[in-house]
Amino acid sequence: MTSTTHCRMTLNEVHAIFATAEPEVYELSINLTDMSGQTYDGEYLSRPDDTFGLNPIIRKWLAENPNFPIQSHTPPAAEQIRASMLSLSARQLRLGLVDAGISPTQVTAAIDAMPDGQEKDRAQIEWEYATSFSRLHPLTTMAGRALGLTDMQIDAMWTVALDL
Repeated sequence: MTSTTHCRMTLNEVHAIFATAEPEVYELSINLTDMSGQTYDGEYLSRPDDTFGLNPIIRKWLAENPNFPIQSHTPPAAEQIRASMLSLSARQLRLGLVDAGISPTQVTAAIDAMPDGQEKDRAQIEWEYATSFSRLHPLTTMAGRALGLTDMQIDAMWTVALDL
């Protein structure tokens, strides 16, 4: 257990340290006491050039505890990245399709080719009336597959469409 005070902020304990994709940047699981006297567990992102808040104390603690285990960085899986992608407006989605050489009528045709039933009805309603689309929505996956697109191609198109 460590107790170091700076501007009435106290680093009470470091539970775990995780490396990030950036060198010398760590995410720490810590227990701290803030300036109002509240003690709690939290996450803290520490950068080597950050001289504010609790970071100087954390950097000193890291230097004094070089043998504390640092868990290696694990890049997020593709599904985690897709889940974090921002939604597209209907306008962005349709313009993104057009910019990629895909006509919105091709999506309509793919939905029309589905077997009759609730899934087709839902897809048609989503395509015609949704005001926004999430990357992992079933319609996105279905339309992408029907158009012969891979997940990576959809990801790339999605990223470009975010700026439209």
